Amino acid sequence: MAAFSYAALDDRGREQRGVLEADSSRQVRQLLRDRGLAPLRIEAAAPSSSGRGRVFGRGPALRVAELALITRQLATLLAAAMPLEEALAAVGRQSDKPRIRTTVSAVRSRVLEGHTLAASLAEFPAAFPSQYRATVAAGEHAGRLDVVLTRLADYTEASHAARQKVRLALLYPALLVIVATAIVAGLMAFVVPGVVDVISGQGQALPLLTRALIATSNFVSNWGWLVMLLLLGGGLMLRRALAQPAFRLQWDRRLLTLPLLGRLSRGNNSARFASTLSTLTGSGLPLVEALAIAGEVLPNRWLRHVVAEATQQVREGGSLNRALEQSGYFPPMMISMIASGEASGELGTMLERVAQSQQNEFDNIVSSLLGIFEPVMLLIMGGIVLLIVIAILQPIFSLNQLI
Repeated sequence: MAAFSYAALDDRGREQRGVLEADSSRQVRQLLRDRGLAPLRIEAAAPSSSGRGRVFGRGPALRVAELALITRQLATLLAAAMPLEEALAAVGRQSDKPRIRTTVSAVRSRVLEGHTLAASLAEFPAAFPSQYRATVAAGEHAGRLDVVLTRLADYTEASHAARQKVRLALLYPALLVIVATAIVAGLMAFVVPGVVDVISGQGQALPLLTRALIATSNFVSNWGWLVMLLLLGGGLMLRRALAQPAFRLQWDRRLLTLPLLGRLSRGNNSARFASTLSTLTGSGLPLVEALAIAGEVLPNRWLRHVVAEATQQVREGGSLNRALEQSGYFPPMMISMIASGEASGELGTMLERVAQSQQNEFDNIVSSLLGIFEPVMLLIMGGIVLLIVIAILQPIFSLNQLI
């Protein structure tokens, strides 16, 4: 049974949209006629087993807030011992947005066909990121999908809250930049040319700062479009390069060596790795197998490579803390706590503490950066405006002295 999105007219001539599950589009048409609706358009919401019938390609994208809500609802229903297909149906009915209902119904139809939830989510990569699907696969493999989805919901909601916080923190500096730019543009367009003409007519040389300001203004006016095109082209080229596995691997490796971004990346990846590994080992999964699955959850591909090497060392009889320590990328506190957990036989409990500790440290760093960013932006914009004002006032003071 597959999911189909439809558009139909009711008896009043109003268009109705929705999603139905049926064996074929012909059955969907019959179901619509039974409801007193005249079918206009019927499209398959998920590909058939033969690979044909895909309408949405990569599928409709979901916002972080929508993904967090779906994950939380699904985790709650599964924790209440509701079967997966019924939980998906309930989540689909709960949403009032057609694209969410269509996506969830399509995922449910794939589950009904016998596919795993992770494999069903893979049909919509634009809606469910690769790390999200890897985490779901880990939960299914461990038999604790409800626990993993609860943690995944916590993580997704935290990511959404962090994005909202960043956007609110950037709102005031963005307004400041816009206003300052408008003021500078007005000064450059109406005030500076008049001052320059007057002083040039008097034979007075312009100060160095004023000449630099005029040169900058002329460069932006004449070549600003070219700079914007170069930046846009560079961004597109970088995006295409990051799609190449070899380049992305080296990019992620370089990212870990940067002073601040590297620390943020290591903290975020360490928290996700420890949380997933804690869930898997706590479910009775062997450590080697749990390592292999938890490594796929990491957003940083170089760290995935590092964990794969550590997994091989553990498979050969080495300890987990020694294998991770040799990589040099995981925090020393994390290594020490893992070593303590291995020595006491409580690795799962210690990994859970590690995950919480790393997540708290990551959140504290992000909060500190956001707290510092606003005053720094104020100082930078204030300094730029001050330089422009001085560059404009210097010729005026020179003119007064000449008079």
